[in-house]
Amino acid sequence: MKVTLINTSDAGGGAPAACMRLLKALRQNKADARLLVQEKHTDDDSVTTIANSPFAKLMAMYRNLRERLPFIVFDAENRSVRFAFSTAKTGTDISTHKLVKDADVLHLHWINQGFQSINNLIRLSRLGKPVVWTLHDMWAFTGGCHYAGDCDHFTHQCGHCWMLKKPRARDISNKGWKRKMHLFSDKDSIVFITCSNWLAGVARKSSLLEGYRIEAIPNPIDTNIFAPQNDKVDRIKWTLPADKKIILFGAANIADRRKGLIYLVEALELLKKEYGTEVEIVIFGKNKAFDMDLLPYKVHQMGVVTSQDKLAELYSLADVFVTPAVEDNLPNTVMEALSCGTPVVAFNTGGIPDMVDHLKNGYLAEYKSAVDLAAGISFVLNEANAVELSKNARNKVLQNFTNEIVAQKYMAVYQSLLK
Repeated sequence: MKVTLINTSDAGGGAPAACMRLLKALRQNKADARLLVQEKHTDDDSVTTIANSPFAKLMAMYRNLRERLPFIVFDAENRSVRFAFSTAKTGTDISTHKLVKDADVLHLHWINQGFQSINNLIRLSRLGKPVVWTLHDMWAFTGGCHYAGDCDHFTHQCGHCWMLKKPRARDISNKGWKRKMHLFSDKDSIVFITCSNWLAGVARKSSLLEGYRIEAIPNPIDTNIFAPQNDKVDRIKWTLPADKKIILFGAANIADRRKGLIYLVEALELLKKEYGTEVEIVIFGKNKAFDMDLLPYKVHQMGVVTSQDKLAELYSLADVFVTPAVEDNLPNTVMEALSCGTPVVAFNTGGIPDMVDHLKNGYLAEYKSAVDLAAGISFVLNEANAVELSKNARNKVLQNFTNEIVAQKYMAVYQSLLK
């Protein structure tokens, strides 16, 4: 069985990381899997890019700009949603690519930023091949937004989109929703996979996916890379104090509105009197706008960390990983922290409860409550049985998210479609 995974890139965010991990997991379990991307950033031989020449790379950049700029300039309500909506009007035809033609199963992932337009997806769906589509956000069943927030228009018909300067009944979200109605005509030839039970529940409410098969399968993680290490050694390597409590926070873009950094600031302020100078903060990820002086403790900025080995060191040296995300599917950072034996404090939202068991391997705080988030941080830092918390964190991953467990679940889906 030949499986071709399709994703915009092989590095540079949560979806590419998850896709690459699945590719590795499938190949480890003897699947003939390949990944076709628009932008290739790794040297993995199982990844093929369509931008394989200077001209092709230039065209990929052009498609990305053509997809993004009109929305940013003319349609976006404000800066916070500039990259939160994709019209998918621009893309490239890959239906005749060798990896697509030779595949027994096509496995879509995150395909935006000018890689696959809705028309391109329609063409792929009409090749007569079984399709699996792993949803890393809500885009496949909305009029264009990646996360809908409090909006429920996708449950009937999009329009009056809150992300637009001029929302109206027949705005671009409504037009996008109508174009997606023609995506898949054969409901028996496609399975939608969500990475979390939360997203599966949301997808089942969508009018676009009514009657489709929807299953929840988590992302896999390499538990050999993300494993508990000697925190004392790692702190020396990163020149961090051995006698402080370390709170770790990280994201691809820490200023993303969905990551909820304002709640972390407020929670840490509430804890300032309790911990004084006992606590220091370590942050990784892209930061172009957030002022670290707002945090009431000493902050160590590590910037963008692309090495998985170095990420594992950061997780292992921390006493707690905190993610105040208000919208998220199955964040890689949470799974990575748990796999390294580091307890996680987060809001009880999205797919996070699939990973964090309250008071057992971390703390699930009341949604958008900085007070309860602070209580969770305090619980972990003061927990008498920190060893048990760490052990539970690691075991949660070993029992649910290993490469072998996740690969076998996907293989079963592929086989069911081929039958």
